[in-house]
This record gives sequence, C-alpha cells and structure tokens, in this order.
Amino acid sequence: MKRAVLAIVFSVLLAMLMRPGAMALTCPDVVKPLMQCVQYLIGEAPLPAPACCDGVKQLKSMVTTPEDKRFACDCVEQAALHYPNLKDDAVRDLPNKCDSPISFPISKSIDCSTIV
Repeated sequence: MKRAVLAIVFSVLLAMLMRPGAMALTCPDVVKPLMQCVQYLIGEAPLPAPACCDGVKQLKSMVTTPEDKRFACDCVEQAALHYPNLKDDAVRDLPNKCDSPISFPISKSIDCSTIV
C-alpha cells in the first residue's frame, strides 16, 4: 500500500514537471518589472532608474527558453501599444543602459516569432 501511494505521488509530481506551461509566464509577470522604465522610455528621464534596471535584470532571469523569449517579446510589444510616445532608441538601448543585455531584441516592431 505504501509503495502504491509513493508511486502515485511520484507520478503526479512528474506529470506536473513535464506538463507544458506548468510554470508558465504571464504577461503581467513580464511587464510589471518594466513599469519603472516608462519615464526613461518616453524621454522624461535621461537614464533608467535603478528600479527599472532591476526590472530588466528580473526579466532577463525569467526568460530562459526560446518559448519564454517569444512570449515575453509579444507581451512587451502589446504593452508598448499603450505608450505611443515610446522612444525607439530608448527601447532598443534599455538592456545595455542597465548593463544587463538580454538574449533577444526589444523593439516596438519586431516579429517575435523569429526569436530563437
């Protein structure tokens, strides 16, 4: 009986780990860390705030797979639609300004499906 219970528990845990999206990102997970960057991205601040750069670093640590990168790209692109006055160069340069280059480009007009 004890072995049967352990086998069931192990099977459930294994299924949770193997299930796609078990620890999936959400758009709020992606966008929230970057909200402190808006002042810089619209040109109202000359440099990104420390809290903004912390958000960039947090985003970098969250997106590790190609799927995560494409998803994050889509989320950032959708969020950017709410800020029509974003400065293209500020958006593009943000990761480097924060000394935290990420492995996919940030842009208002990238085709996120091409990210690998």
